[in-house]
Amino acid sequence: MKLSKTLIDTAGKSLSRDTETDVDKYILHTDAFDEYRKNHLEPLSKTTIELQQWLAQFGKEYFIAQRLKRKPQILRKLRRFSARLSQLQDIGGTRVIVEQNKDVDELVNFLKERFETRTDLKLVKLTDYRGDGREDSGYRAYHLILEREGYRMELQIRSKIQHYWAETIERTSVIYGYHLKELEGDPSVIHYFKRLSDLFYEIEAGRTPSAQLKTKIEELRIRSEEIIQAADEKNVFSSFVNEGVTKDLERKENSSGSSGLNYWIFVFNWNIGSFVVWDLITNDPDGAIRKYVEYENKYTSDNGFEVVLVGSSKVSTLRQTHSHYFGLNHADGPILEDLNSSIVGFSNAMDIDVGAREILRTLERRHFWGTKVVSLDTLKNHFCKGVITFDSSLQALTEKRLVLNSGYGISLNIKMKGVINKYVS
Repeated sequence: MKLSKTLIDTAGKSLSRDTETDVDKYILHTDAFDEYRKNHLEPLSKTTIELQQWLAQFGKEYFIAQRLKRKPQILRKLRRFSARLSQLQDIGGTRVIVEQNKDVDELVNFLKERFETRTDLKLVKLTDYRGDGREDSGYRAYHLILEREGYRMELQIRSKIQHYWAETIERTSVIYGYHLKELEGDPSVIHYFKRLSDLFYEIEAGRTPSAQLKTKIEELRIRSEEIIQAADEKNVFSSFVNEGVTKDLERKENSSGSSGLNYWIFVFNWNIGSFVVWDLITNDPDGAIRKYVEYENKYTSDNGFEVVLVGSSKVSTLRQTHSHYFGLNHADGPILEDLNSSIVGFSNAMDIDVGAREILRTLERRHFWGTKVVSLDTLKNHFCKGVITFDSSLQALTEKRLVLNSGYGISLNIKMKGVINKYVS
């Protein structure tokens, strides 16, 4: 698909505003958006692998992962900042986690020296959010904007404490039902996380937080807990403690016989809330990127998968640095105390079943919207032949008006595309 800047920005504007009712235009904009997002993957993967090679020479423990920003996140950002899609610089992102804040400084200087010798990988901008934190949310990290093959990407470098805070606010957002880093939700909850970030910064700087600050944060925590528990938007999760994952990873690492840096592929299925793959693939960077692309093609984000490439010398610390891939601990106790007490898998108690979601994904992926229909026989016996609950699932979708079931065939209801996108994204 040939993309122009005008088409890219028009697609972003149309999808973020969610006002398009013309089926042909909606499909065109969806395809353009998906293609533009996908085009970030190859330069991002090359950069992540190259960063891993450099980090192997850095001499300190680290973790690195890459991701393409998910579609709902991109659309929210376009709305929030009234930005153009072609302006975004973090569709592709790499995250590096190091031990301490001083290691962040050392790593930034280490990388800057290497960027200076390159013409194909440019360092465009540096932003240090660590001192005061972001004014709106309290987020702390060091960001570098890189450019490769005409695509910009974001490199985040965090200490473990900074990452711990970021993981906590992300998991709280899922339970609460509001995107706290995007300033959704009650201001008191947002203020709690800002002050918590300040507390962590004091600790990391080697200073003892004042009793006044500790008391204030505890008051905010109690108030935030009450707000989250009472929230109408609060999501409901059923969860299970997935204690065996780390032990399985350690067994694979020990049996590999390799030393130093290992490359791992993790595939997380957000539809069922658990890992489907954790694979020790190679300690060779070239082999790692080949395997990574293979997994990306096999487990696509469109179908609800997240594929992560991790470079690690001690897999046991993944329990902390990548805990958000393992899910949430939604216990009966206080949310803000229990969020980081264990690694759990989760599944969202959605109001449609797995079969219904598969039907929606199939229709959306094949662009059956409005008057563009597929016959019932083809949908049931060809495209969705593996859906055991097809009849009851289709009936539920029809009753919710998500699917149109006319005498001519089956299609998605364009008037319900906002709801449909929440189920398939």
